[in-house]
Amino acid sequence: MKKNTILAIDQGTTSTRSIVFDRDAQPLATARAEFAQHYPDHGWVEHDAEEIWRDVLSTARDALEQSGGGDGVAAIGITNQRETIVVWDRATGKPVHRAIVWQDRRTAPLCARMRQDGYEELVRERTGLLLDPYFSASKLAWILDNVAGARRDAEAGRLAFGTIDSFLLWRLTGGRVHATDVTNASRTLLFDIHRQCWDEDLLRLFNIPASLLPEVRGNSEIYGETDPALLGRAIPVAGMAGDQQAALVGQACFTPGMAKATYGTGCFVLLNTGEAPVTSANRMLTTIGYRIGGRTTYALEGAIFVAGAAIKWLRDGLHLITHASQTDDMATRIPHSHGVYMVPGFVGLGAPHWDPEARGLICGLTLDATAAHIARAALESVAYQTYDLMDAMAQDGGGRVTTLRVDGGMAANDWFCQFLADILQAGVERPTHLETTATGAAFLAGLACGVWTDLDDVAARWSRGRVFEAGMEDAQRRTMLEGWRQAVRRTLTPKAA
Repeated sequence: MKKNTILAIDQGTTSTRSIVFDRDAQPLATARAEFAQHYPDHGWVEHDAEEIWRDVLSTARDALEQSGGGDGVAAIGITNQRETIVVWDRATGKPVHRAIVWQDRRTAPLCARMRQDGYEELVRERTGLLLDPYFSASKLAWILDNVAGARRDAEAGRLAFGTIDSFLLWRLTGGRVHATDVTNASRTLLFDIHRQCWDEDLLRLFNIPASLLPEVRGNSEIYGETDPALLGRAIPVAGMAGDQQAALVGQACFTPGMAKATYGTGCFVLLNTGEAPVTSANRMLTTIGYRIGGRTTYALEGAIFVAGAAIKWLRDGLHLITHASQTDDMATRIPHSHGVYMVPGFVGLGAPHWDPEARGLICGLTLDATAAHIARAALESVAYQTYDLMDAMAQDGGGRVTTLRVDGGMAANDWFCQFLADILQAGVERPTHLETTATGAAFLAGLACGVWTDLDDVAARWSRGRVFEAGMEDAQRRTMLEGWRQAVRRTLTPKAA
């Protein structure tokens, strides 16, 4: 049988998906599993890495069975929630602690002390990132300092560290391969994105033993083969990338100036800047977009910590809705926002503010405000935050983006996409299939094993679904943006305002 399908494993913040794609990048089978979120303390967020592994294995087997078995699968691509970390025992493969999630803020005091001590410029120069608990290094340092025996075992070489991709690769290959890719490595605060290697000065700064770290590889190459007992036969793992970079590939943003926004739990905007990194003056992140065939492409990135999570809060916290899709109808049936704004700073605010102590706010409420106004404000808040990111990138020299490619769960909402186009004054392109993160992982794996020949071949598989054009009057847009800015100023802590 000719092997021309790809199994993509998309391990996200709230669920795990396995999707089998054909050569035209069309999904043949999908399996999905949600998993538990653990909140052991204020601002702490953890996942059970063993539960994640079980879900990966069960969804992969389910998707393969739906698509007729694994005989036609050429390779596996992995994409993952970035910055979330696991530390495990090399002998047993067992994690020494729950995975600490990218949303977790427990290390904010450590990062604040490092900033006060003047280390942020070094970190920014080497990694393109900021000293923030969002990234991996301070989470790793916390495990070493707070789990009994962890630092001793790490220094003795008995432990391994990785982001979720690295942990899954280890498990899939039966413990034979301890590696990660450049995009995930570039989010740890330990990786020099210019020399493209682990940085000795940063390892000393965070007191991290180098023996913990995985080998760093490109995004599209053979990492190793799966243990035959797991999926019926040995299958090459041939592509890996952090979820946002995978979406950049899945959206075929291969030309400098192209941008994508992925609306999942959070929202992440990536702008392709080509083979030269762009340093931001507006607190955007400089990151590696992808490395294929030895050539590195960089990107500017803006991170919104809460996007789809705000809609989930309306459902699970306030019980205003029972399904996320209801927000489309609720926003449509009222003529305007009624001056209601939501700033969803539930876990602090990301770019361009980077205020980990900010907290959520709803303002402009009157007695005739309704659940529909709050739902609409939640949707609008994500569009406003996207505008803030795109405006900052334009000021950084990234250019004014005329078209933004969108994906993720919120992109299915027509009202949201139209409002986004209006606020950005730009076209918003939605692909036929919104699972572009998984598609990107499939593209990377398929490129490495010959299912697709080159990036032009990949780009030809991208399919436009619908385009939303800006139509709002400029005066109305300016008024709404000014109301948003006032709401944000109320939210920021004094040191960040």
